[in-house]
Amino acid sequence: MADEQSRFNVSAWFIAHPIATTLLTLALVLLGLFAFPKLPVAPLPQAEFPTIQITARLPGASPDTMAAAVATPLEVELSG
Repeated sequence: MADEQSRFNVSAWFIAHPIATTLLTLALVLLGLFAFPKLPVAPLPQAEFPTIQITARLPGASPDTMAAAVATPLEVELSG
């Protein structure tokens, strides 16, 4: 049983072969450095944000009346 476990112990192989471990690590690092610039990354990815447009009219109303009677109730209704 112990002999069977030692055959499949990957950590023991890497500990027993430090030069191979170092070369493998360097190869992986170099491959990563080579591949990193080739990754496709957009500086500003395309994103669409949902928008809504509301038009409210109250002919003859002052700006204060529009704010109090139209805009504020709309904001309260849409935010909740």
